[in-house]
Order: sequence, then C-alpha cells, then structure tokens
Amino acid sequence: MTAVQLAPARAVSSSAPRRNAATDKPLYASQSTIPHLPVPRLAATLHKYLESLLPLQTREEHAKSAQVVRQFADSDLAHILQARLQARAEEKDSWLSEWWNDAAYMGYRGRLIPNVNYFYIHKKGLGKGASQTERAAQIVRAVVEFKKLVDSERLEPEKVKGQALCMNSYHYLFNAVRVPTSPADVPLAYPKDLNHIVVLRNDRYYKLEVGGRSASEITAALEEIKKAADAAGPGEPIGVLTADDRDVWTEFRRHLLSISKNNTKSIIDIDSSILLVGLDSGAPPKGDTERAWSYWAGGNSPAPQTKGHNRWFDKHQFIVDEAGESGFNGEHSMLDGTPTLRLNEFVLASLDKGVIPLELPEAERAKGPIEWSEVKFDLDAKLKEDITKSQKGFGEEISKQDLEMVVFDEYGKNLIKTFKVSPDAYAQMVKQLAFFKLHGRPAVTYESCQTRKFLLGRTEVIRSASNESRAFCEAMLDPKATDAERDAKLRAAAARHSQYSAWAADAQGVDRHLFGLKKLVREDEEMPAIFLDPAFSKSSHWEFSTSNLGSKYLDGWGYGEVVPDGYGLSYAIHDDKLCWGITTLNGDAHTLAEALKESARDVRAMLERAKASAPAKPAKL
Repeated sequence: MTAVQLAPARAVSSSAPRRNAATDKPLYASQSTIPHLPVPRLAATLHKYLESLLPLQTREEHAKSAQVVRQFADSDLAHILQARLQARAEEKDSWLSEWWNDAAYMGYRGRLIPNVNYFYIHKKGLGKGASQTERAAQIVRAVVEFKKLVDSERLEPEKVKGQALCMNSYHYLFNAVRVPTSPADVPLAYPKDLNHIVVLRNDRYYKLEVGGRSASEITAALEEIKKAADAAGPGEPIGVLTADDRDVWTEFRRHLLSISKNNTKSIIDIDSSILLVGLDSGAPPKGDTERAWSYWAGGNSPAPQTKGHNRWFDKHQFIVDEAGESGFNGEHSMLDGTPTLRLNEFVLASLDKGVIPLELPEAERAKGPIEWSEVKFDLDAKLKEDITKSQKGFGEEISKQDLEMVVFDEYGKNLIKTFKVSPDAYAQMVKQLAFFKLHGRPAVTYESCQTRKFLLGRTEVIRSASNESRAFCEAMLDPKATDAERDAKLRAAAARHSQYSAWAADAQGVDRHLFGLKKLVREDEEMPAIFLDPAFSKSSHWEFSTSNLGSKYLDGWGYGEVVPDGYGLSYAIHDDKLCWGITTLNGDAHTLAEALKESARDVRAMLERAKASAPAKPAKL
C-alpha cells in the first residue's frame, strides 16, 4: 500500500460527535448539552449598534445614522431577514459557523502572514540549557502525550464557570492542514493513528516517526537530520509558497502535484503529520522582538530577505533555535487561540514540572530503530522560478511591517485589582488613552471574545470604544478636570466595557448578528441602507485589533493588523507586568509602544491621586 493510500485525508464534519457523558471519555461528552448559538433580538442589536457609533461620529453624522437605523428597524425586510436567520438557526448546529469559517478564514485569499497566522514566544530559559535537538525532542515528547489525551478523548474539556465549552476545534489540532483551493481553502484532518512529525532544517523536510519513542531516541534522530541537512546545504525554500496569496499558492500547488507522484507523496507526508518542528539554523534571535519576527515570519532577523525560510504556514509549527529557545506559529483557520494556548501550556508546563516521561518503559516503546527519511520534491524550472518570485514578493510585503514587543514591568494585575477595576477593562482604557493621545479621537477597536459556550462557537466582538471611554480620555487630557472626575469616568468606562464583554460572551454582540442579516439579503432584494451607511464600514474598520491571552510560560505573542492603517495589538495582563505585541504598516509601532507605557503610568498616577484625596469614610459605630 502506498503512502498516498495509507493516509487519505477527510473533511471533518462541522458538528462534533454527540455522545452521552462518559467519565473515561470526557473530551466530547458534553457536546450534546451545549446550547446552540442564539439569534439576538433585532431591537437589542440595533440599539447597541447605534450606541456604539456615538464615540465615532459628530452629532450630525449620528443623527443621519440614527434615522437609517430607525428606517431599517421599521422595514418589512428587516423582520424578514430576522425570520430567515431564526429559521437557519433552527436547521443548523450553528447559524454562523459555516459562514464565518468561510468569510473570515477559508474564503480569505490574501497571505497567511501577516494577515492570519499568529505566534507565541515561549518563556526564555525553559529548556534549562538543553541543546537545540534535546529541547526539540522534549517538546515532541510532550506533544505526543497531549495528542494521546486528545485522540483517546480523555482530555477534560475546557470550562467557564463549570460549563463545558465546545471542543469541536480539537479535531484540527493534530494531523490537520489548511489546503489551498479556489474559491476557498479546505480544512482537512487525517487519521489520528498517524504518528509522524515533519522536521524542517535549512529549507529541507524530514519525516520522523515519533510514536512510542523516547526523548533520547528522538534527540539522536534529530541530530542525524540536522547533520544531513547541514551537509546537503540550503534547499529550495518551497515553504515560502504557503505565505503567498492563496489563489497563487493554489495554482503553484497544483503544478507541484502534476510534476510527479513523488511530490504528491511528499505533500501528503507534510499535510498528514502531527505538526511541524523547525530546527532553525544560524545565530539565535536576540530579544523578544527578534524572536517574534522569527516565530511569526521565519528567519532569525528583521531583514525581509530572511523571511519565509524553514516554515510551512498551512500547519501548526513549533520552532527551536540553535540556543534551544522555542516558539510556536499557529494556523488560525479552524482554531482560535485558546486550544493552541492550552497545547503550548501543557507542553511547557509539564516539561518544566518534570511530569512528562521523557524515557518510555520498554513495554511502551516502539520496536526497532527510529525511522526518518527526507521528504523530497521534484521541481521543474517553472516552479523554481515561482519560488523565487514568491520569496521576493513575501520579502517586499514583510519589509512594510513594523513589529515591536513591549514589556511594561512597573505594575500589573495585582495593583489594578486594588483599584477595584476589571483588569481587562482597565487594559482596554489604557489603549484608548494611548490612541487618543496620538490622534485626538477614539480608536475603532475590536476585542476578541470567545463564544465556545455555544456549539461550534468561535468569537464575537467587544466594541471597546464607547461614549464612556471617550469621556474618560477627554477628561484625562483636560487640565481643568479633577482626578475625582477622571476616576469616576474611568469607572463608568470600565463598567460599560464589562457590560459589553458580558453581552459578547453570551453571543449578544452587534457584529455577528449584523453579519448574518446581511448574508441573507437575496440578489433580487435591495441592500438595506443600514449596510450602505458609511458608519457601518467605519465602525468595523478595526484600527485596533486586540486580543488578550496570558500565560506565565510565554514571553509574548502576536499577530498582524487587520486593516492597512491599523494595528495588531495583542496583550497579556500578568500579576506584575503588562505586555503588548504591536504590528502595523504605519511605521510607528515604537511611538504607540511609548504612548501605551505613558498612558499606563498616567492612569495609575491619576487613580492613586484620586484615592489619596478622597474624603475619608465615616467610621462605623
């Protein structure tokens, strides 16, 4: 049986298996009890939408938008669209899932880098002096143990307040790939009994069987692979094709597969692997920003000509440099950040605590010597030329990017809690103030909120810019305002943000509902004016694309901006520090970084002054 026959790919059903609760297989046991994504009330969504426009408009602009919204609310078509959406919700496990996966990910035809994939920077020093191959082998061993929990379904589902979250996305954590096709990509998951990884070194690819193998065996094999790759010299950087426009990569891939059956086998070896492990060569990157560049886009320096090397962006990939430091590049199409963060935390924490059996008992070891082989490609002159063009284009694209990782270590969550303000709301107000300092207005801001408490749920938007946040920023910059007034306005803004966060977590936000209604306008129907109003596009032109993920095992994380004039603004709120990852095409990442730090200092100082000057509370009798 050939390798192609051995590993047929399959598209996983959009609905996870429905099972009765079973204590020995908890991973998907709660799927049948998870509620379906609700359809919000039309009036509630329109009220929230109109309110979210207030900080972004003049009075005259808002009056016009309010009239448009009222006309839509009173129209027959609005209620017809709402009824269609409710009917769709009755028919499907999720009225949104298929649309969103296509619109936000599979149907997207631009580059995965900088526009889709994200990166994690593992905390420096976790390898405790292990060599590159030793650390990579340790990571692989931990990945295999986590995969066993997923494959056997013994992994406990993630929960929020005791409620299990939808775990459907875990089908795409291992042995899965985003396949480029037109007009939309396809997610494929291969049989879970495949236990090989693909190792990248010097733009060469090696298939390594790791099931039932101890860390010492994997280390020895990685050393052999490393020596073989270094002796052979740099290979053709074929992986850079995965960073090209998706339609371009689709055509390149078709041509690649047409050249030889060997290329088909090689592509399947890569696509069907558990995941990828990059053994980067050259001097290790220095500092968080250089490490971010490496894990995000390939290459060990910010220089654009180094980008795209030793990566295959259609799959998840762990990366280990020559110093034994590591990171992760996440393929985003079917999984949001929480499942891959759980994987990374499991790997890093279990190794740090020494609970992963690096050396397996004899009874659990695979028989015979560990197997590895080079995954080779037959390239014709056209494809070599295509690779050169793609590499040049990717380098030009990446050279436009500005990236800076920021660590503000003057205070963190512990101090923020003493002010009795939600740490996330506080962090969002710091961002709003920073932007206001630079531009004199609020930033149109997207904060990601997961909706996995619903079946096939992914995310909803927290619209962080509010009338209250604007009032707070204006007060902070108004020399006539008192600290008591600023304090009160901050608390009002934080409360407003927390309220919207709760709405979003309950799938009662604005954006996904309006998206669904617009999708149901038929070709023979006139597009409602609400969707043509300039405020509709303006209020979702995400100048700040923000998301909060924190772990003591990460030195940072990040992703690209989502609009050409905006910022990707990842953040983490630690006990004693605040961290940001800034990406932008504006060339001012450092300027924003300084504004964020200054704003964090200003908010703290204001709250401390307000607290010190507040009248003492009368003593209780």
